Amino acid sequence: MNPFQRAGVKISNWWKGEPQDSGGAVSLNSPSFLEQVGLDGTRTKPTAEVTYFTCLKMLSETLAKMPIKYYRKTDKGIVEAEPTETSRLLTKRPNPLMTPTTFWNTVEINRNHYGNAYVYMRKKFDRKKYGGEFKIIDLWVMQSNCVQVYVDDAGIFAGVGRLWYVYTDPTSGRQYVFSTDEVMHFKTSFSFDGITGLPVQQILKATVSGAAKSQEFMNRLYENGLTAKATLEYTGELDQKSKENLIKAFEWFGSGVKNTGKIMPVPWGMKLTPLDIKLTDSQFFELKKYNALQIAGAFGVKPNQINDYSKSSYSNSEMQQLSFYVDTELFIIKQYEEEINFKILPDEDADDGYYYKFNEKVLFRTDSKTQMEYLRNGVGGMIIKPNEARRKLDMEDAEGGDVLLANGSIVPLTMAGAAYLKGASEPDETEEPEQPEEKTEPDAEQPDTATEPDETDEAEDEDEQEGGE
Repeated sequence: MNPFQRAGVKISNWWKGEPQDSGGAVSLNSPSFLEQVGLDGTRTKPTAEVTYFTCLKMLSETLAKMPIKYYRKTDKGIVEAEPTETSRLLTKRPNPLMTPTTFWNTVEINRNHYGNAYVYMRKKFDRKKYGGEFKIIDLWVMQSNCVQVYVDDAGIFAGVGRLWYVYTDPTSGRQYVFSTDEVMHFKTSFSFDGITGLPVQQILKATVSGAAKSQEFMNRLYENGLTAKATLEYTGELDQKSKENLIKAFEWFGSGVKNTGKIMPVPWGMKLTPLDIKLTDSQFFELKKYNALQIAGAFGVKPNQINDYSKSSYSNSEMQQLSFYVDTELFIIKQYEEEINFKILPDEDADDGYYYKFNEKVLFRTDSKTQMEYLRNGVGGMIIKPNEARRKLDMEDAEGGDVLLANGSIVPLTMAGAAYLKGASEPDETEEPEQPEEKTEPDAEQPDTATEPDETDEAEDEDEQEGGE
């Protein structure tokens, strides 16, 4: 077909309202090409499955809600370090288009969905009088399905065993090659080589696909007005075209939400028998729930986080939240902190005690009453200062609130029992003034009141005898 004939066919199809002929050019995403290479172009994406999407959302938002802090270890303990240009990238603005929340949320989604997440650190050389150093300008998330990881096992570029990342821009098609010093690489916990991770959708491909198929079945069931298949009994012989016309007629009258509850006409001599297929008999919802729990378990997400409260209570949900942090998030946070501190922090700053850390305490924010009890106990127990507690409540500092407060009845362990030792030393102080007997000598010359009653008693006896006489 020459170009003129091809143009005529396109115009004719356009005039008739038929699909346009591409003229032999086939797109890689076209359904015809996918069917030719054995791929189903209508395959449902894993993110369309509600449990899979919920797990991605839960993990990405959990990491994104934790701010990154810049600390330094000193002789007096850990203090917040003075912000630098690099630290502001992580805490204020990684790049002109993203906030830290959006940035880390995107990184975590790529890590869980594709198994790996890549962050390009754009640097420039800051020239000084003697030498210079590379400084990070901004941070960019590279779409994981556009990155290929290569290991230079032959030492062609620079040393044996170095990693190189080849990124293909999905908009322009240009390729960029980055060294391992320019890319932060975050991977899932499931990896055979320790270099790249495997995504959950690949490990549980059958389970995720089955959950998506069950959702498609429910969608088709709703589209048909919750009506199942039916059998049509008739006598005689019908050709193929008559059968197709008969089926279309019954489907037009009986299928779809718009025909729910309407009367269906059945020709004379025919009998329509619906196939009574109940979802309860096939345990459809039980199997769907079981698949959902399996997918959530692979991600490390607890049942109450995918809205399954069948075996949960208020206290149980709180313990599940703590278990989610210990069993799932602790590994993720530790991996991020190790990669950030190794790739972003200069060696001299790391030797001086500087480091980055996610503030995981935001995951355990409670109600106002519990928070006030926590702060009151911390201030009364000499753990935090009053002004530090006020800052947690977004309140300004108070005068005299930068000192630790202590209860007067609390003493150091080395002074335990000091009160008893003080009481035992009091007799020693009272033994010295026993000499006041000299001051009481004049009293000794006076008649002893203890012996005088004997004489008076004798006189009273004599009076009694005289009175008796």
